[in-house]
Amino acid sequence: MYKKYSSKWVKHLDFIVFDIIAMHISYCIAYCIRKSTIELPYFEDIYWEIAIVLTLMNLLVSVVFNSYTSVLKRNHWIEFLETMKHVLLVSGLLMLYMFLVQKNEGYSRFVIFVMMGIYLFSSYFFRMAYKMFRRKRIRVNRSFLLIVNKNEAEEVMAEINKAANNGIRVKSLAIYDEDMKDQEIKDVAVVANKDDVVEYICREWIDEVFVSLPHNDPEVKQLIGHLIEMGVTVHVNLAEAADGLGQNYFVEKLGGYNVITSSINYVTPLQMLLKRLMDIIGGLIGSIFTVIIGIFIAPFILIKSPGPLLFKQERIGLNGKRIKIYKFRSMYMDAEERKKELMAQNRVSDGMMFKLEWDPRVIGNRELPDGRKKTGIGEFIRKTSLDEFPQFFNVLKGDMSIVGTRPPTKDEWEKYKLHHRARLAVRPGITGMWQVSGRSEITDFEQVVKLDTEYISNWSIWMDIKIIFKTFVAVLKGKGAM
Repeated sequence: MYKKYSSKWVKHLDFIVFDIIAMHISYCIAYCIRKSTIELPYFEDIYWEIAIVLTLMNLLVSVVFNSYTSVLKRNHWIEFLETMKHVLLVSGLLMLYMFLVQKNEGYSRFVIFVMMGIYLFSSYFFRMAYKMFRRKRIRVNRSFLLIVNKNEAEEVMAEINKAANNGIRVKSLAIYDEDMKDQEIKDVAVVANKDDVVEYICREWIDEVFVSLPHNDPEVKQLIGHLIEMGVTVHVNLAEAADGLGQNYFVEKLGGYNVITSSINYVTPLQMLLKRLMDIIGGLIGSIFTVIIGIFIAPFILIKSPGPLLFKQERIGLNGKRIKIYKFRSMYMDAEERKKELMAQNRVSDGMMFKLEWDPRVIGNRELPDGRKKTGIGEFIRKTSLDEFPQFFNVLKGDMSIVGTRPPTKDEWEKYKLHHRARLAVRPGITGMWQVSGRSEITDFEQVVKLDTEYISNWSIWMDIKIIFKTFVAVLKGKGAM
């Protein structure tokens, strides 16, 4: 999903949140120094009131004075000055409030002045640390492909890389009018040509694509159509704009270019922040339960099948990124090798997923002499979805979300057609639309893709909440919706 920024302050909402956290930490430290004890100020009415006012004043200063304009571009000294200005404005507004409402008793001015000093340095530290994190993440975690003709490649790259501080930097090239595959232009690898660029995007980790090609070329229009079909976020140079971008598009600035950007869905930074907060809270709670569950089921698993308790497997995540997901091991150690022998029994006829009525690879499952099939501990933890709980560690890590689309295995992903790739437009989830729609009964992969695409296209926080609730109900009923 593409992040559509609706205003300057929303764009830097993460900095605002960290700044408010730094302010409250400073407030608590100042209060403890004044009281010479370890207590929180929020249990005294007057200090609780001041805490609320401080938060509101912080938000007001952030929005009205644009405290975070070009924050990623500011050096250490400028950042310190901007932080000082922000702290003084917040403190000044607080003083004005206290004067106007005549709050002269019940609070200590010492707390306010000490808080200001601590807040200045804690806020500065938070800002600089988070900027380092953001820049590192930008360098490592974004895969941006430029599709362009050879004679324009260097110029377009230079213009796009002007937006590096906003997370945009060309990582790879597809030269459209000449076969330069496996060569480099300005130290950037040429990974595809006109004939194989679509297949490359379908099979590799690509977050966003920028197309700067003549708009009157029918083949270029077809190329953009394929990108939209795959659910890829695609930017088209406005000067070379093509038809057929679909309904979800808007105009924005990318480096030195005005572009039309199209994606399967748009979300605001606030929505992304709320979803990530849900993931962090849910991930922490889920991780605690994972440890508790592991203590109880580990002896049963390890006695029946000696080996590691956790099963680690490579899956395909957001936009084709390879990730490692974790599960409690519910199968014998040779399960992957035996999978090929059982392909003929696969309930999904096209092989896009692997589902069996009864799986002999599951720990404790065995066929009795009279032909009856007996299940064991492995089947129990799969049916109750206990095996999925270690994926809450993946959620905390940021590779997965609580709600999303199930990540395919590498062999499943290699069979994907173009429209199947749309499932990768969001972070994979522990649960999702497909799971709560009766995953055990759905054996048509096209139906799975339809449900996942419906989820991505219509995503909202409320939809995630409903899916989590339905998952919880299904697990309690023993239907194993995770």
